[in-house]
Amino acid sequence: MEFNLADLFESSVDAFPDREYLVAEGKRRTYAQMDERANRLAHHLRAQGVRPGDHVGIYAYNSVEWVEALWAIFKLRAVWININYRYVEDELRYLFDNADLVGLIYAREFAPRIAGVRDALPKLRFSLVIEDGSGADCASLGSQEYEPALASGAKERDFAKRSGGDRYILYTGGTTGLPKGVVWRHEDVFFALGGGVDPLTGKRAERPEEMAERGKAGGVTFLPIAPLMHGATQWAVMGGSFIGRRNVLVAKFDPKRVWRLVEQERVNGLMITGDAMARPLIEALDEPGASYDLSSLVVLSSSAAVFSPSLKDDFFRHFPNLIMTDAVGASESGTNGILMVKKGSTAMRGGGPTVRAVAETVVLDENLEPVQPGSGVVGRVACGGNIPLEYYKDPEKTRQTFVTDTRGRRYSIPGDFATVEPDGSITLLGRGSVSINSGGEKIYPEEVESAIKSHPDCWDAIVVGVPDERFGSRVAAVVQAREGRAPTLDSIQAHCRTRIAGYKVPRELHLVAKVERSPSGKPDYRWAKAVATGVAREP
Repeated sequence: MEFNLADLFESSVDAFPDREYLVAEGKRRTYAQMDERANRLAHHLRAQGVRPGDHVGIYAYNSVEWVEALWAIFKLRAVWININYRYVEDELRYLFDNADLVGLIYAREFAPRIAGVRDALPKLRFSLVIEDGSGADCASLGSQEYEPALASGAKERDFAKRSGGDRYILYTGGTTGLPKGVVWRHEDVFFALGGGVDPLTGKRAERPEEMAERGKAGGVTFLPIAPLMHGATQWAVMGGSFIGRRNVLVAKFDPKRVWRLVEQERVNGLMITGDAMARPLIEALDEPGASYDLSSLVVLSSSAAVFSPSLKDDFFRHFPNLIMTDAVGASESGTNGILMVKKGSTAMRGGGPTVRAVAETVVLDENLEPVQPGSGVVGRVACGGNIPLEYYKDPEKTRQTFVTDTRGRRYSIPGDFATVEPDGSITLLGRGSVSINSGGEKIYPEEVESAIKSHPDCWDAIVVGVPDERFGSRVAAVVQAREGRAPTLDSIQAHCRTRIAGYKVPRELHLVAKVERSPSGKPDYRWAKAVATGVAREP
């Protein structure tokens, strides 16, 4: 029996059609309403020439339309491509071209950015614009309006038979600084994200219908705060759809608005991405006069970024009986491990949490042999079983990340280092590369360095991450100025914002007489980190 994500969603629709499915920015949809609108949109897309395997981009903030487009594209056996709404034109040009987009569904606000790259995208055949009240001009793009286009399609579910081998692609910044498309089969991502495994028994679902049967008793309400362009929220929404969950979405993160929604919609579960969201949420609760009825909230889950012990303690201070989880994983592996956080035991042993490994997650040494529990050996977190096929159009990166041991077992090894505790749990130590994780966003230094070095006053630069109370890490630039020049942080930031997304722009500047590099020209990141953190003196 094969598991296809669109089939699983339709099973839920048939099991509880009138149950409320989605609440977002004042709009509401039942399961049946979502299904009908997705069917209509799918028929319109098919009329535009979208065929199985074609790639259609979604470029918008969290919204009902984002989720409608998700299911419509999957219903056609096509592939939707997540687009980071923070990207500037150069980044968009690369992503649109690399992903081979034939179509694009976007919020009107982003029309000017799309217009700036449209001439370089001959494969893009059509676009639909979602009205957002921004008033942005999209006339030059020749886009159709989303609502009339959707209304023109038939509501019937008369689509071709699907399979577990249909593709799902998640674009992520990765470790090369350029977006990478992680290619999954539907069936593999279904089991990797945890939806296909009973959380209490570990038993895998044997039939697609089992998922809807689990949800017949009644669904909980879940609010994943992060953008749908990130895998964590995609998986939260899709996985919840298969068991009858009610989803609440916010277009943009506003801590006070989140707490009001928890109160108004009686949210049971909240999903955050570490400290970048946890700290503002706690600060909103601690404000003088703050008053919310949050009695419905029973679960808080964090993933994709560091969740500091002090903030976990703060949540327990406000919610003494809260069920709290801290999950680790990657776009290339799904969930690797989960920590059930206990009140009074929030301290971390390493650079990350100590987690219970999920099925088929191991720590391997340099010979691809399992690290023995309690040995103290540092290895790399690896996931077997249901893992991705490849990186889209990147055979070299595929070869590096997806490896096969001497016994023929295939693993995904994204790059997290860890040790194995005597009881078999895994303590995360951090990425072995020099990537910077700031508020859940992975930033690759070379991309930022290139932007800085294109500044007329900068001769050389190394970029590192330094600790940040809110975001976990922030970007610091160690810069050697051109002779007779004196670049400022403000001028470098303004320059970089024309070349890279805002979250990658340096937040602090350290001017040095000479940037240290190895004889081969490689940057000395250890030295740069010491300079940026004040451990070493700047020469």
